Amino acid sequence: MTASERYVRAWEGFWAENTGEPGEPFWDADPTLTAAPHTELLAAHADRTLPIVDLGCGNGTQTRYLAGHFPRAVGVDISASAVAHARRADHDAVAEFEQLNLTDLVGVRRLGDRLGEANVYLRAVLHQSDPADRAPVAAAVALLLGRRGRGFVVEPTAAAKAVLQQVAERPGGPPEKLRQVRKHQLRPAEVAPGEVPGLLRGAGLEILDQGATDLAMSECHPDGTRVALPANWFVVAAGEGRRPGS
Repeated sequence: MTASERYVRAWEGFWAENTGEPGEPFWDADPTLTAAPHTELLAAHADRTLPIVDLGCGNGTQTRYLAGHFPRAVGVDISASAVAHARRADHDAVAEFEQLNLTDLVGVRRLGDRLGEANVYLRAVLHQSDPADRAPVAAAVALLLGRRGRGFVVEPTAAAKAVLQQVAERPGGPPEKLRQVRKHQLRPAEVAPGEVPGLLRGAGLEILDQGATDLAMSECHPDGTRVALPANWFVVAAGEGRRPGS
């Protein structure tokens, strides 16, 4: 099974109409606010000599940061336009980027075979995935980790909907960044309480650590404070007695 045509078209349409400049997408906050604190949480459990794979890398903003903290960083995205943006923006060629549908587990296995065991970064991908695609995405994480890899997964909670509604209902209407999200139907999906840990465990992953956080966006409120979505984070590893991805 691979991701729905609607999902693929939505993301390709979004990235094809954007420049790929850092900060242009609604969620593309500076790495000091996103990948940096996430890396600190992951580092407490991870073997930093392993490579890291940024799943759903978009224009590669976070991947390039990760490349400075792991010996090899690979960003993958379902959109060919996103991958093209990421490669153009990587002026110093610190990372690698390729197109990959995360629900294509054969393709995920091929990537894992090339890299060997790896750490994984998955930021706000599950909640945007169609419901039928979420279990395969979680399975992709397990396949790439192998036994030694560790994954960092962070997803907005249902409470994020109220924050997005506040941004959308500003006087004068929603900001352009949010209009682009709506135009291409990149709608944040409702994630039921307990759904994300259930998906991770269903993929044979063990949750080593978890907590609550605020997921920074690139947009600010009219008073200058940053838009941040309530979120939960998880550090995961292959569970004992389970073959990754089985």
